[in-house]
Amino acid sequence: MGEFELIRRYFASALCARQGDGVVRGIGDDCALLSVPAGEQLAISTDTLVAGVHFPEACDAFLLGQRALAVSASDLAAMGATPLAFTLAITLPDASDAWLADFARGLQAMAQDCALALVGGDTTRGPLSLTLTVFGRVPAGQALLRSGAQVGDLLCVGGELGDAAGALPLVLGQREAEDDSGAALLARYWSPQPQLALGQALRGRATAALDISDGLLADCGHIASASQVALQIELERLPLSAPLRAFAGEQQARVCALSGGDDYRLAFTLPPALFDELQADWPEVRAIGRVLAGSGVQLLDANGQPIESPRGGYQHF
Repeated sequence: MGEFELIRRYFASALCARQGDGVVRGIGDDCALLSVPAGEQLAISTDTLVAGVHFPEACDAFLLGQRALAVSASDLAAMGATPLAFTLAITLPDASDAWLADFARGLQAMAQDCALALVGGDTTRGPLSLTLTVFGRVPAGQALLRSGAQVGDLLCVGGELGDAAGALPLVLGQREAEDDSGAALLARYWSPQPQLALGQALRGRATAALDISDGLLADCGHIASASQVALQIELERLPLSAPLRAFAGEQQARVCALSGGDDYRLAFTLPPALFDELQADWPEVRAIGRVLAGSGVQLLDANGQPIESPRGGYQHF
């Protein structure tokens, strides 16, 4: 099967490749054409996932297709953007019909969930890697940034943390779950749900935001640095799921939540007066700390005393 037949069979003919709102021209020409309404800006983000680094080399292709697009779409959520389109550049060691069919199904499922249209990309031979670029739109001046946190704001997260990190021993085959907790954790790892609607709801409310990909401590450090403030996190207020507690134990569950990464929940700062209204619409949102004058990220115990933080989040180098 040649390159263009591969593209036609598994990607160009997919439902997510059909032209939709904002897509003037998709797959078939040298460039896609996107249309953004007057008064809006284009939000763009690119992620690369490499076999053996970001996912096991031997993994389910359907789940990989879901996960690959979800982690990229989460960046749109972090900016408060409405999803528009995406491109896929895929490097394959070989063109397996069965693998490509499953991968394309997973990609389609997540594209439908996120309302993203596939508008182009590239294919080549080599070690398995995926590069996805996502496009969204946001009203001019309303994009959520990392640099606006204000002293006195609450530090909030979009839901329970640590499940994906807790699933890693299962993903890597280092451990087997003895009950249903393993299935719940694996679902959070392989099928993260980008918080796109929450991100859009935070426009005009949150003062700073990002998505948690490298661990809560590391990513909150980015907000602190960009906003030139200090963030305090109260250990006892971390939202932890019952499956994570059952599988990992309380202490390790907290480590997963603080530094494990791959949550793809939103972390954001919010004026206290807006919290109750937001939580009424988004009950999973939790306040876990606050913004202070200073720098860096500080972790507090149940008595409000500073404690040593576990290791930082994921870094490539």
